[in-house]
This record gives sequence, structure tokens and C-alpha cells, in this order.
Amino acid sequence: MNSLLSLNVTGTTMGSEPHSADIDVGVPTAAVTKDGRCGRRRKRWKLESTSPTATAPASAEVVIIGAGVMGASIAYHLAKQGKKNIVLVERDVPGSGSTSKAAGGVRCQFSDEVNIALATRSLEVLRNFEAEFGVDIDLVSNGYLFLLDSVADAETFAANVALQQRMGLDSRMLTVAEVAELAPYIGTEGIVAGAFNPGDGHCTPEAVVSGYVSAARGLGVQVLKNCEVTGFESTEGADSRRVTAVTTSKGRIESAQIVCAAGAWSGLIGEAAGVDLPVRPLRREIMVSEPVDEAALGIDLARMPFTIDFSTSFYVHPEGPGLLFGCPDEADVWDFDDKRNPDWLPTLAELIETRAPALGNVEAKRGWAGLYEMTPDHNALIGEAEELSGFFYACGFSGHGFLMGPAVGEVVADLMTGHQPFVDVSGLDKRRFATSGLRKELNIV
Repeated sequence: MNSLLSLNVTGTTMGSEPHSADIDVGVPTAAVTKDGRCGRRRKRWKLESTSPTATAPASAEVVIIGAGVMGASIAYHLAKQGKKNIVLVERDVPGSGSTSKAAGGVRCQFSDEVNIALATRSLEVLRNFEAEFGVDIDLVSNGYLFLLDSVADAETFAANVALQQRMGLDSRMLTVAEVAELAPYIGTEGIVAGAFNPGDGHCTPEAVVSGYVSAARGLGVQVLKNCEVTGFESTEGADSRRVTAVTTSKGRIESAQIVCAAGAWSGLIGEAAGVDLPVRPLRREIMVSEPVDEAALGIDLARMPFTIDFSTSFYVHPEGPGLLFGCPDEADVWDFDDKRNPDWLPTLAELIETRAPALGNVEAKRGWAGLYEMTPDHNALIGEAEELSGFFYACGFSGHGFLMGPAVGEVVADLMTGHQPFVDVSGLDKRRFATSGLRKELNIV
């Protein structure tokens, strides 16, 4: 019996990532130092109070709901474009929702041209993040490797790679021999091909939120933490309703522009506003190992790519001196359930034994669960609600919201200020479900 299975006997051996109250995003502490060679460790972040009176302002030009990477990026870009009196509302603390639970992967390997463009822009921002925002996000660019075990998937990925190459990316298909050389820890039985982009990688999600929140505050954005949205007010217009205010646990804020960037909770926010946002929460879990002996395992953390078994959604990447693993539950949990499941670890162990047997004896150190924000076609929702003027949304990223955040913040700010975004996102408007139909993103983990 390997270490992962034996650790799950009591269901209590593996530690948990601190809850959101301990991950207050903002100024990094010096308690943890990253491994300079191969990756990152989760840091603890503290955000100074931005609302000492604990009450909301009477009015705002823009109210943004959700202070994860999406909301923080939107707030920063709106302020950068000259919007005044912006309020960023968070029911807990910035970065405490799905952003803090993300695996931190950043990649350009998508099947949808708009997603490729958004991801490419985001990666450009992240590569220069420390220079622009003064925050080290521990970006590791070891690439993303997709493992493909069917001819049909290989053909689909080959077409996606061709699209990515036409858009200027260095993506390429790999033979099984090339996969084995790049990832010697992988069991290649059943693998027919791989897809790889050396410019992809991973970084620390909380650090990115920290950079955006700090920069937004510097531009005058007010952050209301521990502030829950309780409702909306609107007036009837000639063709539709128009939003006029949002009510919160800290008071009523009059505003003609609201942005829903609440991740997995966006469907509930939309329901309160009378806006249909087809977003459902899907539980996912992650485990981080104890430091590993690279020589004994035959791996080099400094070169190890973010590796994904596409058909099972099992993945692994370096995390400081250890490894970070993730995979779905044996049966999907469509609920606001971010508690760790004792039945998940054996599921992960079986996938490791099948696809990465060389890593089967690593010891679990800690773990946590979080929520994907899923839409019917696994593609984002970006636009302004037709049934409520002034109500904008950026949600439903179906597991790739963190990596899209930098670019989407820029795009939404452009849409709200009448500027032309660098990419046409009209196809991601939620009205597509009633008009053009599903716009499926295939490269979802």
C-alpha cells in the first residue's frame, strides 16, 4: 500500500490549507521563503483594513462584487482608466474564495480562439507582474504537458495546437517517446501522444490578488471586506430595468454600474438581481506533498512541467520542494461544498499509480478543496445583462478564471468605459445560450 493510501485510513493525517480568515490578501509576510529553483510555497497575506468605519459609502460610480483575481483586476483597470469612486465588495477577505484554492496554473493551450487571446495577454502581464506591481508571484515557466490516451483526443489537440501556432504560440504535439523523455515519472502505457507549450507554467494566486488590490487601493479604490451583498434596487426603463443600487450587510450603495465577479457564487448574485447567470459550483480537491527526494524519484523539479492526464483530469506540478496533485472526485459534487472528502485521497492514489507510478510513495502534507464556476459549455460569461442595464458580469470561467483574470479585467474595464477591447468577447455574452447555442471550450481540466 503506498503512502497516499495509508495516510487516508483515518482521514485526518493530511493537514488543511488555512481557511480564508488566515489568507487575508495584501502585504506578504516574511515567514515563508520560496524555493528559488523550482517553484513556490503558499504564503500568508495580510490586508490592512480599508473600511475602518465598517460601513459602506452612500454612493459609488462602480460597485464590483467579488475580490478574487477577477474583481481585483477589474477594479484596478477601471481605476487606471480614470473611473472614480470604485467600491470592491467582498463577503470575506480579498482572494479568499476560489482564487486562494486554485492550483495556480497559467496556460495558453485552449481550443477557443478568444480564450487563447485572453490567456496570452494574461501570461504577458504575469511575466512582468513584479516589475509593474512590485509583488513577486513566484512564476515558474516549466510548460504545460497534456497526456492524451485516445486517437480522437490526439486529433482534437493537434487541431488546437495548429490554431495556437497560427496565433504565434510555441505549442507542439509530442510523440510518446518525447513525452517519456520530458516526463520520466509518467507511465506511458495507453498514451498515444502529448501536447506541450514551454511558455505555460504556474504561480501564486494570492500574490496576484495582492498586487491588484494594492495597486487599486493606490488609485483610490475602496475595498469593503466582510461585506455581503443582500439585494439590488432598480428602476423600470423603456426597454429594460436599470440597476440603481446594491444593498449590503454594511449598508446601501447607490450605483448605476455593478459588476458581478463572484466566481462560483455568481449564479446566486444574478438571481438576487433578477439576472440569469447559468453558473454552478463544482467541487475540486488538491493535495500538496512533503518535500520529495528528486534523485530517488528520478525527477528534476526545476524542469518538471505542469502535467495533466487529459481524460481523467489528474494533474501534478512542482510546489516548492514538494509536489501539488489534483483530480476530480469519483462522482462530481455540484454544490457549495469546499470541505475535504476522506474518500478523495484513495481516488487520487489510484490515478497516481496508473499514470505517475514513480510518484506513488510521496507523503501527503496538506490539502484543501475549492469550487470551479461551471457554465453549460465550459466557457466564460462576459458582458452586460440585457434584462438589467448597468449590471455587468465576468464569471463562469469553468476552472480557468485565475489565469484569465489579468486580461479579463482589462477587457471588462474597456467594455464599461466605451473603449474597444483588444479581443472581441461578444461571443461570451450569456445571450449565446438563447441565440447561437453552446460555445464549447474543450481544454478543460
